[in-house]
This record gives sequence, structure tokens and C-alpha cells, in this order.
Amino acid sequence: MKTNTLIPVTILTGFLGSGKTTLLNRILSEEHGHRIAVIENEFGESGVDGELLIHGEEQIVEMNNGCICCTVRGDLVRILGDLARKQLAGDLNFDRVIIETTGLADPAPVAQTFFVEADIEARYKLDGIITVVDAVHGMQQLDEHHEAQEQVGFADRILISKTDLLSNDVIQVLTSRLRQMNFRAPIKNVHFGKTDIKDILDISGFSLDEILKIEPDFLEDVSHEHDDDIASFVFKSDRPFHMEKLELFLGDMLGILGPQLLRYKGILYIAGEDCRFVFQGVHMLMGAEKGSQWKTNEKRGSVMVFIGKKLPQEIFEKGLALCLQ
Repeated sequence: MKTNTLIPVTILTGFLGSGKTTLLNRILSEEHGHRIAVIENEFGESGVDGELLIHGEEQIVEMNNGCICCTVRGDLVRILGDLARKQLAGDLNFDRVIIETTGLADPAPVAQTFFVEADIEARYKLDGIITVVDAVHGMQQLDEHHEAQEQVGFADRILISKTDLLSNDVIQVLTSRLRQMNFRAPIKNVHFGKTDIKDILDISGFSLDEILKIEPDFLEDVSHEHDDDIASFVFKSDRPFHMEKLELFLGDMLGILGPQLLRYKGILYIAGEDCRFVFQGVHMLMGAEKGSQWKTNEKRGSVMVFIGKKLPQEIFEKGLALCLQ
């Protein structure tokens, strides 16, 4: 099959809370003329990012309860195969795929899929790996997490987010470190995902030859295990939250466990509000904003996902329950 008939794939990666979904929303809302199928992978057992995405004509497939680079990689092969068959049959209309990995994913096994799976290689080409780095927490994440290092090392483009929160001198130190880790990838700062679409799509950035120079065993079996002390849990409730109580409880928990909280996000049902609230954060940085209106007959409820190191799940669950009306 000729290369120009293959479906281009972009892998969007970056550590927990770096801003991948914000960037993806930027891509989906841009008037670029591309028809995109999105494969969304979350580490937690319950998906939240699908709720955070802008839904237009895009085909969005969620993969939960596992990391795309290991436990659910077989699902990725199956989903890519299904998408290709539906496109050929005329049941789906898309011309490219974006895979947003969980923040704990090593991109190597994901990229490997496009070279070792014959059916996938016959229908798709890996266009590039885009890595988002959190300016505020990037240095710490690179120090502590092998996955963050792999994400930078395999990147074809590196985008630094949240640069407005730090001085230029601090940004330059991080940029220098990233450039030392990966001299091939252009590095740009982004503000809330705003970057030129041609820096992300159709970049022809992934070179198998270059990757084999860096990692000669790339095409061989790539095993990947996550740190045993990193885990996730989900809190759900059909009862509304009392906003002030919830803010006080989460503020106290951040003060005590902020360094252990790698990522937290959710959709909140707040008493007295006609719209859902979206909350998310990394370590001590937490924010919330109004989301879409609840529909008239829609069942309201909250879903909160917490990912971190040795988090006291029972304390969280009891405390959150006390914040409900």
C-alpha cells in the first residue's frame, strides 16, 4: 500500500496534568478541515477526559482501566482495526487519528504498535509524537518518573505548558534540560494549548531510523511496568456537593497530601447550580470552572478521579461523603 494512502496517526503524550486534553480541545476546535478520530486512554477505572473534550463530528473512543502502553495495548490494536474497517465500509468519515495517552504511558510500546502489527502497519502511518511538558512541575517529574523521561526522549515536538506561571529564567533552565534530553525535537511554549496546527499535524516527524539509533531494541518486545506506589481511585455520587464544604475539604487535603497527588480531575454536581462543574489539578495547583448545562431529564452526578502515590483512599471517600448534601 502506498504511503500516501495510509491514515496518519499522532500520539499525544505528556505526564499527568501537563495539558494534553487542553491541547486536544484546541485541535478539535480549530477550523483546519481535518476529520479526526480520537482514541482517549485514561489510567483510572472511570473515564473523565471524554467529558472534558469538545464533541463535534469527531469519533471519540475511550479506553479506561489500564494504560495504553501495557495492560490495554491489545485494545488499541483492536480499536485501530475497527476504525479502519468502518472507514473502508463508509460507516465512519475520518482522515486521521489522534491517540491521547494516559500521563503514565511510555510512548515506546504505543509507537511500536505501528511497526510490529502487520494489519496496523498496512493501514496506518505514525506521523509524530507530540509531548506536553508542565513548566511548573516538569523538573520534578523528570527527576522522579521514568515515564516522563521517556515521553521527552521519544518526542518529535515538545510543547511547554503553564509558562505564564514562571519567570523566563526558570523556563530557560527547563528548556535547556529538555534540549539536552532530546536535541531532535523543536521546543515551543504554549498557552492553554494555543499553537499552530501545522506544528502538530502532518509533521512527518517520526523517523524509525532515528529511534533505532537511540533505542536499538525498539522493535523487540518492550515491557513496561508502573511504580507500585502509584494508583488511582474514583469517587462517584448522585447526591449534590455543598460547594463550600467541598472547597474546604479539598484545600485541607492538598495542604497535607499535595506532593503525593499527581493528578486529580472530575465532573461535579453542585447543589443549586444548573450546570456541571469541571475541576482538575496537579499537586497543589487546583482549579474549577463551569461546564455545560445539565439537560432537563439528565441524571446528575459527580465523578472524581484521583491519581497519586500511596493516597489514603478511605479518608478521601469519607471526607467527600461529608461534603454531600
